[in-house]
Amino acid sequence: MSDQTVRVLLVEDNPLHAKLIQRLLDTEMQLRCEVVAVDRLADGLGQLERGATDLVLLDLILPDSQELETLFRIRSAAPDVPVVILTGLDDVKLAAHAVEAGASDFLLKTRLNGVALDRAIRYTLARKRAHGGEWDSPMFRLAQQQFLKAAQFMNLDDNIRQRLLFPQRTQVVSFPFFRDDRAQVETVFGYRVQHVLTMGPTKGGIRYHEDVDLGDVAALATLMTWKCALMRLPFGGAKGGVRVDPTVLSKTELQRLTRRYTAEIIDIIGPDKDIPAPDMGTDEQVMAWVMDTYSQQVGHAVPAVVTGKPVVLGGSLGRKEATGRGLVYVIEAAAEAIGLDLAKSTAVVQGFGNVGSFAARFLAGAGLKIIAVSDVSIGLYNPAGLSVNALLEYVAKNRVLAGFPDAEPISNAELLELECDVLVLAALQNQVTAENAERIKCQLLAEGANGPTTLEADEILNERGVHIIPDILGNAGGVTVSYFEWVQGLQNLTWTLDEINYRLKAILLDAFARTRRRAEDDQLDLRTAALIEGIARVTQAKLLRGLFP
Repeated sequence: MSDQTVRVLLVEDNPLHAKLIQRLLDTEMQLRCEVVAVDRLADGLGQLERGATDLVLLDLILPDSQELETLFRIRSAAPDVPVVILTGLDDVKLAAHAVEAGASDFLLKTRLNGVALDRAIRYTLARKRAHGGEWDSPMFRLAQQQFLKAAQFMNLDDNIRQRLLFPQRTQVVSFPFFRDDRAQVETVFGYRVQHVLTMGPTKGGIRYHEDVDLGDVAALATLMTWKCALMRLPFGGAKGGVRVDPTVLSKTELQRLTRRYTAEIIDIIGPDKDIPAPDMGTDEQVMAWVMDTYSQQVGHAVPAVVTGKPVVLGGSLGRKEATGRGLVYVIEAAAEAIGLDLAKSTAVVQGFGNVGSFAARFLAGAGLKIIAVSDVSIGLYNPAGLSVNALLEYVAKNRVLAGFPDAEPISNAELLELECDVLVLAALQNQVTAENAERIKCQLLAEGANGPTTLEADEILNERGVHIIPDILGNAGGVTVSYFEWVQGLQNLTWTLDEINYRLKAILLDAFARTRRRAEDDQLDLRTAALIEGIARVTQAKLLRGLFP
């Protein structure tokens, strides 16, 4: 038993249940618990105001509060105190909504025993400690909430659930590199996270951004696991990143940074271990440097160590545009499913980087009128339509959209709330939230970015009838063509662009059809259905492989 005392607030109005829970806490816990028991929500809120509470065990049905309102009021009073639900309400939708709203666990009193209660408290406190450090990020919390919500709907085994909440392997490095004047040495933090090693080598991009942290990288690795499983690719999820602003670095500085970062993580990457790819702030040139650094260390060229590299070095045709192209394939399928005529539709594209620019190009090719786009510099709006070719030519010359003629400048908030048929989110996470979801005026919201919509916004949009293409389905084109590139590299062959696009479309449409079928059969939103598809595949693989030793 731990010497640390856990201060538990038990909010339970049934005296028999309260005694049972206290007995379990007193006699069957690995942790030493100091319990304060109250039978009304008002008394529990008063206790929280006084502080000194590490964890709340909460009944949802109380004399002065009912169901989720009870949780909302506890969370509002003490948002940093974890809550474990103890209830007699055997309702999978209620459980999903509870974890979505921030509950750490959901236990039924009819199945309650000392082992289950002990595990729930220990794992909840462990997650809180992890979140208190660099793991803590809105995106990682979102990824875990999405997973926990899906786990409730699929009644996922608790052993698997706890195992998949955090990445299996994490490497954090700090390393120096010279600036061009050779008088200044910059030290930066880098990360490589591998979420699941069960499915084969891990796969995921490398991100260069000044806001990169361990939590965000872990979230992206987690999402990549579900994405690969949904696409039925033989990969686990991974992600890497360096906390640096690449826009202030020269090409030579960027090369020195990349080579040193590669040297720091070289022991855990490789064509049969972990295969990096481009992400925000990186490109095919960065991948060429990673490949060359790795190849120099092993003594021969290893093209399959990365994907998204130049074609002349073994890269795949169609990789650069794969995410944007794949997103449009899924948009077309979803539009057909909901009866939306894309040839008569309008689109707004937030983000005009690699994903957004190609998505805009392919949407325009499908007949949609692009009425607004944005990047880090500006938002542009023209109700008569924007020429995507003109936008691409302007960005090629000027790097950003700012200054583009024949369009009205608008803010990012205004762009998101424009009336349109298709809204593409291809920028950053947490763009559509509970604050602006009511003002979103699209029929189809397509996520090209990772985590651009919060769970609270999901709920609002679903109730309003907005159809959401979730990120793990919408932006899976990139990792799918990366898989094609990896296979071509291992076999020393080259596929034609037509072959690649045909295979990409087939895989994405199959994933969309399976997701939509599960959503209809189980009455779920597409995001939850897509997550369940991916999680179920990983779960099956873990159970078949077993546990060593």
